[in-house]
Amino acid sequence: MWVLSMLSALAGNTTIMAILAALVGGIGLFVAGGRANKDAARRAAEKLAAAQDRLEMDREATDAERAARDLPDEAARREAMRWARH
Repeated sequence: MWVLSMLSALAGNTTIMAILAALVGGIGLFVAGGRANKDAARRAAEKLAAAQDRLEMDREATDAERAARDLPDEAARREAMRWARH
């Protein structure tokens, strides 16, 4: 029974309750900050992957343009049609 009386005394003390509320709030902010960092890291990784894909596509297009530059007109049209289907 003495445990219940101590708990009720602590719950009735506004200073102790304010301290407990601040601790719980601080823990909540810490957890939310960790999630935000994970989300930011995930978004940065997605942006990096997209930039790498664009760079690779630019390289492929440049190589195809160089190869098509020396082709006769009909062969260049066939090559362009092949790339247009991608």
